[in-house]
Amino acid sequence: MKKNQIDFITLGCSKNLVDSELLMKQFEANGYKCTHDSKNPQGEIVVINTCGFIGDAKEESINTILEFADAKERGRINKLYVMGCLSQRYRSELEKEIPQVDKYYGKFDYKQLLTDLGKAEIASCIGKRSITTPHHYAYIKISEGCDRHCAYCAIPLITGKHVSRPEQEILDEVRSLVEDGVKEFQIIAQELTYYGVDIDGKQHIAGLISDMADIPGVKWIRLHYAYPTNFPYELLDVIREKPNVCKYLDIALQHISDNMLTAMRRHITKADTYELIERIREKVPGMHLRTTLMVGFPNESDEDFNELMEFTKWARFERMGAFAYSEEEGTYSATHYEDNISPEVKQARLDKLMALQQKISYEIAEAKIGKVFKVVIDRKEGDYYIGRTEFSSPEVDPEVLIPAAEKRLRVGAFYEVKITDAEAFDLYGTTLF
Repeated sequence: MKKNQIDFITLGCSKNLVDSELLMKQFEANGYKCTHDSKNPQGEIVVINTCGFIGDAKEESINTILEFADAKERGRINKLYVMGCLSQRYRSELEKEIPQVDKYYGKFDYKQLLTDLGKAEIASCIGKRSITTPHHYAYIKISEGCDRHCAYCAIPLITGKHVSRPEQEILDEVRSLVEDGVKEFQIIAQELTYYGVDIDGKQHIAGLISDMADIPGVKWIRLHYAYPTNFPYELLDVIREKPNVCKYLDIALQHISDNMLTAMRRHITKADTYELIERIREKVPGMHLRTTLMVGFPNESDEDFNELMEFTKWARFERMGAFAYSEEEGTYSATHYEDNISPEVKQARLDKLMALQQKISYEIAEAKIGKVFKVVIDRKEGDYYIGRTEFSSPEVDPEVLIPAAEKRLRVGAFYEVKITDAEAFDLYGTTLF
C-alpha cells in the first residue's frame, strides 16, 4: 500500500472520464500521486467513479465497489470513496447496503472530497485536467445534463437540466490542451446539438465548433451524441468546410417505426428521420455516421422491428451499436408501459440486427481497400502499430493495423496510409513515406 497514492477507477462514459481527470489534477496539485484504471491498484486511497445508466452498467459499478470494499476489509487499502452517476441517484441506498465506503459523492459535489481529506482546491488548476488518454487526444465536455425526456432514459433524472459551459471557457481549455500536445478533440455532451439553448434560446454548436477549428494546433475535431430532433443543419456546413472537423457524426436514432418513436417520446417521425439522413449525406459527402439503435422496447411488434431492419439496410450506417431495452426505474416507460418483450425475443432481434450491421460494416470497410487515408497512431501492440482514420473514434470504432516491422512510427503522429486489407471492424494498411 503506497502512502499518498490515489487509484482512480472510472466506469461508464467519457463524460465521467473528464470528471475523474479534473479531480486527479487537483489531487496531484496537492501532492498526491494518482493512477487511473491501474491493473494493480496499490494506493492507500481508491476513488470509484460510477455509471448508473442501464442495468449492466449499474451491476458493473456495484461489483467494483464490492471488490474494493472487500479489499478495504482485508487491509489492502485505507480509504474508499465513490462518486458519479450511480451514487448521485442511489446514495442513500448505497450507504445502507455497502457501508464500508468511507463516503459517497454524486455527480456534482465530488470536489468536496478534497476538503474531506484536508486539502483545498488549487485555484490555478481549476478547469485543468490530468489527461488519462494517450497524450495526443482528449475529450472536451461542453455541457452537462439533458432537457430531452426520452421515455426509456434515466440520464435527466441523474444529471438534471441541460447546462452549457461558456464558449470562452471551452475554447481556453482547448488552447491549453494544445499547448500540452493534444491534437485531436472528441467533443462530448449528453445532447451536443442543444448547446447554447439554455443561454439565449438558440443553438450555438455550429459557431462553437467553427471557432474551435480555427485554433492553431487543432488537427481533428470529432462530434459525439447529437440529437436528431431540431437538428441544426448549419453544423453540417462547418463539418464540410473546416478541414480539421472530421466527417463523422455520432447521432443516436434509437428506432425508425412511428409507433416506437412516439412511444419512446423522441419527438421525430420516420419521414423526418429519413430526410435527416439524406440531408446529412447530401451536405457532407463522405460523412461517416455512428448511431445507436434499440430493440425490445415495450410493445415493439415484428412489423416495428422489420421496419428497423429495412431502415438499417437503407441507411448503411458506417458505425452502429445496438442494445436491448432494459427498464430503468423512475423513467416514463417504467411507469407507463409493461416490459412485455421477452428476453429471448429481445436477444434474437439484437442478434439479427447486429448480424446485418456486420455485413454492412464489412462491405464499407472492403470498399476502402486501395485508398489512402490520413491515420493517427494511437499505440503499438504486438506486431502492429494501431491507428485510426478521421472516421473512427477511440475505443469504439474500427482501427487501422500497420505492420510494425515495416517502419518505425511515432505514437500521436499522423501518416498517409494505404489500406491493403479489411475485416468487418478493422482495416490493415501500409504507410506511404
